[in-house]
Amino acid sequence: MVASIARGGNDSMTRSAHGKPIEILLVEDSPDDACLTIEALKDGKVRNRVSHVEDGEQALSFLRRQDCHATAPRPDLILLDLCLPRKSGREVLEEVKKDPDLKSIPVIIMTTVDDREIIRQVYSEHANCYVNKPVDLDEFINVVRSIEDFWLTIVKLPAE
Repeated sequence: MVASIARGGNDSMTRSAHGKPIEILLVEDSPDDACLTIEALKDGKVRNRVSHVEDGEQALSFLRRQDCHATAPRPDLILLDLCLPRKSGREVLEEVKKDPDLKSIPVIIMTTVDDREIIRQVYSEHANCYVNKPVDLDEFINVVRSIEDFWLTIVKLPAE
């Protein structure tokens, strides 16, 4: 399943350098976490469009514009869970960072995994950021909004 949700649109919202919405690929198998993430981004400062896929194989197909994803937009940012069916988040990260066409896309790991060794490993595999998903609803929303504030308003993302 792939969902693409446009968010924002108000002229006072920040946009990419070319006036287009920021494209975000959310790779998340939990429907609840996906919904919360999308809702938290919905009312943010940045005009964005979130595409959602539920497993690692769909993520790679989307990123490579294969099969039903032939017209998929190139994401400006990837929000990636580690615990995914079919292909793990670490496998997706590894393939993204080895691909010359994809490796410049920032990958933010958003996961419940809180293991120092795994955190060290994903950074050595070139994750751009590692964030633990809080269990508390308000904290979860605050974390997603903090990601948006930093990655979509402060950081200058690479142009396609």
